[in-house]
Amino acid sequence: MTNETNATRIEHDCIGEMAVPANVYWGIHTQRAIGNFPVSGITDSAHPELIRAYATVKRACASANEELGLIDADKARFIREACVEIEGGKLADQFPVDVMQGGAGTSSNMNMNEVIANRALELAGHARGDYAYIHPNDDVNESQSTNDTYPAACKLALIDAIHPLAEATKRLAKAFHDLADKHINDVTLGRTQLQDAVPMTYGQEFHAFATLLKSDLAGFERLVPQLAQLNLGATAIGTGICADLRFRRAATEHLARITGLPITAAPDPVAAMTDMGAYVSTSAALKNLAVHLKKAADDLRLLNSGPRAGFNDLDVPARQAGSSIMPAKVNPVIPECVNQCCFMVFGMDVTVNWAVAEGQLQLNAFDPVMVHELLTGMSLLTNAMDVFRVNCIEGIVVHTKVGRAHAESTPSIAAALNHYIGYERGSAIAAEAVRSGRTVREVAGEMTDLPADQLDEILDPIRLARGLGQTCREHQE
Repeated sequence: MTNETNATRIEHDCIGEMAVPANVYWGIHTQRAIGNFPVSGITDSAHPELIRAYATVKRACASANEELGLIDADKARFIREACVEIEGGKLADQFPVDVMQGGAGTSSNMNMNEVIANRALELAGHARGDYAYIHPNDDVNESQSTNDTYPAACKLALIDAIHPLAEATKRLAKAFHDLADKHINDVTLGRTQLQDAVPMTYGQEFHAFATLLKSDLAGFERLVPQLAQLNLGATAIGTGICADLRFRRAATEHLARITGLPITAAPDPVAAMTDMGAYVSTSAALKNLAVHLKKAADDLRLLNSGPRAGFNDLDVPARQAGSSIMPAKVNPVIPECVNQCCFMVFGMDVTVNWAVAEGQLQLNAFDPVMVHELLTGMSLLTNAMDVFRVNCIEGIVVHTKVGRAHAESTPSIAAALNHYIGYERGSAIAAEAVRSGRTVREVAGEMTDLPADQLDEILDPIRLARGLGQTCREHQE
């Protein structure tokens, strides 16, 4: 340890010696990584879920090592205390490694080992860097490797991030449900290929968005057991070298007990070392959510278009001036913001899939970019959905009279006559309605001998909208 004047301590590794700032909890391996990867400017500490999860993994491993007699009780206790502090948010600024690090997460693991060791040393009354008492590798990393603990932490972090994502999804789905409830009996015109189709209700249109989000929630639930299958004790390549044979079971059980999650050990540790399927599934679930959000944002932009030369079915809330030169122009900025977040997630999915596809032989070295992209995407969509809900969906005003006028005047409503007069005669009625500028009901009254009350029933837009009985919230009426 150096004196206070130069404020550093000297540590060594297999490459040589290096000065480490005396006031930090990390050590030489972290210090080297700081210099090696000044790339994105985004550090592991930007993902608190990952830091918490890694500390939890290390805590479970310490308990397993104590149980098996591999480290003594006092060391295990101090290591666990340090882990609990990190899990609680302390020392969050002690994880400065760039997320684009090479080495399959080795720098992150070394960083975590060093911070835990140095904090545990303090708790034990020793100075930082006094590794003769508690060593980052020999004690904190006992029975472990980066290659089994880093993926475990990544997967636990993703499970952690699913919760706020799912809650935001539920809130947005409810907002769409509430909007649909308000317009359960307000008829409008469905469109296919951006052309007039047949009647539906605004309630059905908004409820469909909520239903898509409901499917995303089910997808998130299916991810948890897959992400909870871990490979602790497999160490470097899945053979368990340097780990007690009992460690795999003990560490898995301790981690399951600590987290309350359905943690299981992968059945084939060598296969699990290179299996990135859980990342692919997580990325796919996020992309699916982004597709659904983009669908809703795109549709609302179209329905809001105009007001003179567009659909003008509804108004999204006016949030800011839409032009620097056109007075009174207001743009649908919130759906546009959501769209851009979705574009980012589509890019995330490409990155994750490329990284997954680049695993060679017994290890995939690209977990760091995968978990960074996934956690970033999850945070982005969580925030985007809350913005979408609060700044857009909850303030939408529907032009119900416009919708009814569209529904009653569309020539496509003549499809309802097919059963009674056939497709050919129905087509003729629709063509005449277009030519004359009249409604199908008016023309059908002249060109068929169907009674007026029967025509009114056949061509009632609300009845046509509910052919399957569906309304908002999946009620059957």
